[in-house]
Order: sequence, then C-alpha cells, then structure tokens
Amino acid sequence: MPIQILTTEVASRIAAGEVIERPASVVKELVENSLDATSSSIHMEVRGGGVNLIKISDNGIGIPSEEAELAFQHHATSKLNSLDGLRKVSTLGFRGEALPSIAAVAEVELITRCATGTAGICLKLEKGIVTEKATVGCPQGTTVAVRNLFRFIPARLKFLKSTTTENAHIADVITHYSLAFPKVQFTLATEGREILHTSGNGKLEDVIAEVYGTEVATKMLRVNPPEQANNPHVTIQGYISPPHLSRASRRHLSFFINRRWIYSYLLNRAVEKTYEGMLMNGRYPMVILSLSMPPENIDVNVHPSKKEVRFLREQEVFSVIHQVVHDTLREQTPPPEMRLHPSPFHAPWQPQETVKSQEEVLLNTGPLNIDSHTSLPFLRVLGQMATVYIIAEGPDGLYLIDQHAAHERVLFEKILAQQQHSIGGTNEIEAQALLQPLTLELDIRQKEVIHSKGKLLEEFGFLLEPFGRNTYLVRNIPASLKEEKVDVVIKEILDSPDESMTSPQWVRKLATSIACHSAIRAGQILSPEEMRELIYQLEQTESPRTCPHGRPTMIHLSVGELEKGFRR
Repeated sequence: MPIQILTTEVASRIAAGEVIERPASVVKELVENSLDATSSSIHMEVRGGGVNLIKISDNGIGIPSEEAELAFQHHATSKLNSLDGLRKVSTLGFRGEALPSIAAVAEVELITRCATGTAGICLKLEKGIVTEKATVGCPQGTTVAVRNLFRFIPARLKFLKSTTTENAHIADVITHYSLAFPKVQFTLATEGREILHTSGNGKLEDVIAEVYGTEVATKMLRVNPPEQANNPHVTIQGYISPPHLSRASRRHLSFFINRRWIYSYLLNRAVEKTYEGMLMNGRYPMVILSLSMPPENIDVNVHPSKKEVRFLREQEVFSVIHQVVHDTLREQTPPPEMRLHPSPFHAPWQPQETVKSQEEVLLNTGPLNIDSHTSLPFLRVLGQMATVYIIAEGPDGLYLIDQHAAHERVLFEKILAQQQHSIGGTNEIEAQALLQPLTLELDIRQKEVIHSKGKLLEEFGFLLEPFGRNTYLVRNIPASLKEEKVDVVIKEILDSPDESMTSPQWVRKLATSIACHSAIRAGQILSPEEMRELIYQLEQTESPRTCPHGRPTMIHLSVGELEKGFRR
C-alpha cells in the first residue's frame, strides 16, 4: 500500500481513540471543562453505563454563541495560546481535543449561554458534523448531552464491560473531582438513581463523608503540617487513614496535583513505603492528598488522557510525601494495645460434611482452580507450639501445622460446598439472623457493585437492605462469621475489580474471605480434642496442604531429615 494522507474521518477516529477509551473518559473531559469554566454546580445524569446517555449541566461562564462551533474543531481551545503556556499549564484541559473527539464517536448536543448573551445556542452534531443549529433560551452555563456512544465504532462497544462496571468507573471520576473541588456542588444520577450529592460548602471532610461514609470520615487523619508552608516547591493538604482503617485495593489512594486527579507510581510508592510494617500484605491505606506546586515544575502533556504527569523534582516530591505521611501517623496515631493473654478458642466443632468433588464444582461454577486432591497420612497430635502451630507425628516424620491456615482450608471447602448446594436448591447455606441489624456504610463504587452482586452475597448467607443514601442494613450473615468481621469481608469483596473477575472468581474470593475471617487465629489456645478434630477435618479436604490463599498449611520433616540433623 502506498503512503497516503488519512481521510479526516479516519484521523478523527484515531484521535478519539486516544482520548475516549470508555464512557468514564467522556465524563472526565466534560467535567474538567465545567471546572475550568469556574462552575460552582455540576449536575450529571447517566444511562446505560454512559453508552445510552451522558448529560452534564453546569452554571459556568458558558461559550459565546459565535464560538460554539469552533469548540468542536481539533486543537481549538481558549486555555492555551503559545508554547510557553504549554510549559506551565494551570487549567485541567488545554489540548483542544475533548469535544471533537467525543463528537467523532457519538451524537452530541450542546446548549450554552455566556454572561453577555441575551440568548443561548443549541448545536447538534453527528460524526463531528453540525446537523442542527438554533437559538434557544437557557440559563447561563453549558449542558452537553452525549448519546449512543461508540455508535459509529461497534468494535469499541465489544470491549466495554457491564453497565455496573462502567457506572462504577464514572462514579470514580465524579467522586475524585468532588474531593478535589469541595467548593463545587456535584450531583450524579445513574440509571435514574441519585448516588452522589455534595453540598459544595468547601469542607473536604463533608465530601469524604458523602463519598466514603461518616464512619470513615470521622477516622481520617488531617494532613496540613505547618512546616510545609515554607516549601516553595511542594505544599500538601488532605487526609490519610490510620493503620487500622485499610482497604483491599489501591483504589482509595487519591492524588491531586494542582487539583488535577492523577495516577502516579511515585506517589503510590511514597505512601506505601511509609505504611510498611503497619498493614498486612494485600491491604492499602485510604489517602486523599492534594499537592500544590508551580505549574512549570510538572509536565501534564504526557498522554492525551492527561492522567499521568512528570515531576521536575521527583526525589523532592517523594521525600515530602513520605515525611508528611510519616509525621502525621506518628503524631496522630496512638500506639496499639497489647494483648498479654490470647483468648482461647471455644467454638463448637462439627464433623466435616462430605465436600463435592472437584468435577461437580466445575460443572456448576466454571474453573475455580481448586488443587487436585492430595491425601494426608494418619497424624497423631502431640501438642501446640507458640499457640500458632500444631505438632503432629505421622508414619513418615514430624508435621508442623499452621492452625489458622488449616482451619481456613477446612472452612473454605465447606463454604463452597454449601454454596453449591444452595444454588441447586438441595439445602440452605448456614446463615444466622442478627437480633440487631448491623449498619454498613459503603462508598459509591461499592454500592454499584452490590447492586449487581447482591444475589451472590445472598447465596453465601448475607442479607443486605438499603437504608439511606450510603448505608445498608445487614440482617443475615454466614453462620461461621463473627459480627465484627462482617464489614471487613463485605468491603473486601466489593473492592475487587469487577471487570477482571469472572463469576467463579467472585465465588472463590468471597468464600476465601469468609473462611479467612472465620478461622481460628494465631495465638489462640486449642485443647487436645480441638486440635485432633481440626486435623481430622483437614484430612477430609480436597487440598489439605495449602490454604485458599496458596500458603502451605504444614511443614513436613521426614524421619530421614531428622536423622540427618542429629547425625544418626
């Protein structure tokens, strides 16, 4: 094929593909335009996960009628006029690509009026071309309605996830910008349900309460060290969580540079390094940090999405973040209480019921990656060491068994078997009704996930009812789970990325979480009878040598290894 100039239509589609990856990309670009227009109120409505409709209305400065069509031309912008301006961008948008990119892949309607206009203008576009233009009466500000997103690119539609997932990504955008701009009132409605409404009163703590719940907001630690006021390069404000308040993913690490929501491995690493030794593996803090620095010290023109930035003084930024988080934790977090006497384990033991075969499980749920059955030899319990390990003798040597990991494996397979029976209708999963319902505060994304995964939670013995905007009532829980662990288990599964997990993976993760938080803990004293019963139940499982997380449940020292060690 000879070298040739691409047609305008093809070139615009390529450019749009760089800027508009999914519905949330449209939302991000339009919200940034509204914020750059000094809006104090932004209302948003979404249908069909953003594919059917994205409608954003603001009360900003608006667009003059004579400039409205020009706004849909590539690289047309009011925010940048020279190369020198590109070196110190102070607005969220500046590339002049958002509106033409959106118009290239959807049907767009724009209604806008500026302060000096006596009337507004309405434009309708399809494939980037204006099809209708009219003068209309409207309040000052701008409303953009995007319909049938990717209608002209069917292949892109195939790569979108479920409506719930796309709504969750959209909610992420709105919640982050509401955290960055607490003086702006944000309203978000998805599929006819209002899921976010911030007051715009300028108080970040109120936005945190709206987004993450009052309980989280009251526990967050304010970051505003006075010594930062004298640093000409970086100043920091925001909140971080104490070590006991953590999440199962990095999704709650929120960073803003000059109020631009960004992703930065550097900042993630600075925070996580500070929390090292304070959090369990796989747990992450909640962080809302806003950094202010001279625009010339950062490069925001790294990618069309404007989500990544480069720092002129990377090491200084890393050090400041690390020091501020460290000082806040040291000054505001009390030392943990020490338990001198572990509480004994007195839960009643029941014989392990017969677990379904691996083949039966796969038929019903798809691949769960359960290990092939590996039997254990007959083990004779000798005792307990450090209230963590069970010492047992087998015909071929000595076994040290991690009591928590072993109980996890037993409960995991029992829970899976009960869930499969429940689906088949042969019996109910073991659940307990609570005399007093537990209240559970969820953030916006978690609510969207529970909206689609509520049935799965019911299969495992949970019964949740909505109770207000951010609150659910938990009326039933799995019989093996303690009430104080309910919040952890539910949020652990809701924080899992929806698009990366199949239904069988959700089943496995939920069973793993329930088993982990129901199992006996290290430090709990077991009687000889309890140790023998645990070993017996472990022997009946499909995969007795590993816990559901993949950790070994036991270490085996053969007679030969013992003899070699004693030089016999």
